[in-house]
Amino acid sequence: MSIVQDIRTAFNRRDNALIQLIWLNVLVFAGLILLKFILKFSSAIGYYPLVISQFQISSAFPVLIRHPWTILTYAFTHEEFFHILFNMLNLYWFGQLVREYLGDRRLVSIYILGALAGAAVFLLTYNFVPAFQDGVGTPMVGASAAVTAIIVAGATLLPDYTFMLILIGPVKIKWIAAVVVLISLAGVNGGNPGGEIAHLGGALLGFVFIKQLQAGRDLGRPVQAVGNFFSNLTHRQPAMRVSTPRRAEPVAAASASGAKKPAPAGQPLQDEIDTILDKISRSGYESLSKEEKQKLFRASQQ
Repeated sequence: MSIVQDIRTAFNRRDNALIQLIWLNVLVFAGLILLKFILKFSSAIGYYPLVISQFQISSAFPVLIRHPWTILTYAFTHEEFFHILFNMLNLYWFGQLVREYLGDRRLVSIYILGALAGAAVFLLTYNFVPAFQDGVGTPMVGASAAVTAIIVAGATLLPDYTFMLILIGPVKIKWIAAVVVLISLAGVNGGNPGGEIAHLGGALLGFVFIKQLQAGRDLGRPVQAVGNFFSNLTHRQPAMRVSTPRRAEPVAAASASGAKKPAPAGQPLQDEIDTILDKISRSGYESLSKEEKQKLFRASQQ
């Protein structure tokens, strides 16, 4: 199977948001590398800053007003290999955890809202904190704020979930998130203060998102509504078909009364999954019974 077919398959599949987010980042990265290569060999490398300015967010409000889309596109843009490598590894590891317990839509919501929160803190800091105002105009790229939001969201939802780290061993996710936040705090005084500040904005969003979800409020609904709107635009309605009448078949009394069609054997009903997710939101993953955990796992494999 070709790479193009792999990409097409990844984006055609439903409930594949994590891989789609990774592919979007990789495709932008690869596209910028290819473009830079072409411009270099055509002696037109001077045009590259104009191109990258369409993706990176600037801390100067006049520039942002001319490029409003960059408040989101920066979170899918990388120029350095190790930058995208570590971001995508963290997105994959921690994104799997969030996706398993909250689903694809909430994973995307946390990513998008984390990117927006990181951009907001980045802009406010450079424009209103005196110590940073000399750097107004500094650009920023990278998915770090969005990924940090996912890491902290996972740690807030399942603080005692354990990862096996190479050379270290088992470590609870809450300690991993704490280290990520501390590194960002320390980095504010380093060579990339804007990026580290954006990480903190993403971390705050991840924490607040889960706390609000546990309180019964889903901050991701606006993101999901926008996603549904564009999904309805891009997916055409199926053509009408004319069918011949079929002979009536006996119907069970339960069906006649409006009961739901049973799910295939071994697959949990959607109502059961919603109930389990609500229980996680209220009491955490550890409150689930063994049977509920198995149902949630089977549903994630569909």
